[in-house]
Amino acid sequence: MIDVNLVFLNFLSKNDILRALDSVVKDIADSSYDIKIVIADNSLNKDGIKEALAKNFPNFEYFSCGDNVGFGRGLNMVFSRESARYYMTLNPDTVIPDNSHTIERMIKFMDEHPKIGMIGPKILNMDGSLQYSCYRFDFPSIAIKPFKQINWDKKYSWVKKYSDRLLMKDFDHNQTRPVDWVMGSVMMARKEAVDQVGFFDDRYFMYMEDSDWCRRMWEKGWPVYYLAEVKIFHAHARDSAKVPGIFKAFFKNKLARIHFVSWLKYIWKWKGNNKFYSN
Repeated sequence: MIDVNLVFLNFLSKNDILRALDSVVKDIADSSYDIKIVIADNSLNKDGIKEALAKNFPNFEYFSCGDNVGFGRGLNMVFSRESARYYMTLNPDTVIPDNSHTIERMIKFMDEHPKIGMIGPKILNMDGSLQYSCYRFDFPSIAIKPFKQINWDKKYSWVKKYSDRLLMKDFDHNQTRPVDWVMGSVMMARKEAVDQVGFFDDRYFMYMEDSDWCRRMWEKGWPVYYLAEVKIFHAHARDSAKVPGIFKAFFKNKLARIHFVSWLKYIWKWKGNNKFYSN
């Protein structure tokens, strides 16, 4: 069995993926672990990613999802093809720092802590500043999430209050600790945990599937941890927030509509469950 089944999901992100893969190649150059890297393509090769991979990274596998099947479903299609000790997601717009041995350190942390089901590293913006990437299962905060996505947290104090709580701005992000959920941009999940809870719930086309997966981990007794000593850069862009105003965003921004629909599905699925699993 391989150590890591690592999957990138592509949707017209060829240049980002090539940059990310370059950083991965450097990161695992001297690793003794068996790491399989697959690029799952949701864009039917419209950006030429298949040819670019064959030219620049011929040892990595290209997999066509057949259509734009969504974030979770695309990853699930590849995860389910080959068992691994760990399943890992990396967004196309991530970059692993040079000489950090990031993936190897994540594997070692999981090996040393066999009771942990999922980890997510500290995520930094490209300028090195902290990007908030771990969250609470706080119902009021999740309930106002659509307002945060259209930047109302920058306009209204009541939105900011719950947004800050959701983002765990009140704790030291240099501390490795259990958290309710970690951002789906970078996740590593243990096979034994996945065997119990499954992969992503692919009823979410995009957004909220990371929270859902982590919540199912906790429900089955598999803690989720924020790994502060491991860092990854992420060129995070809230595309669903680019059209201001909730009604304009809903009607003019497709991603905002997708985000809202996923939020509704999440609220309905977990209605009545307001448990916290970490402080």
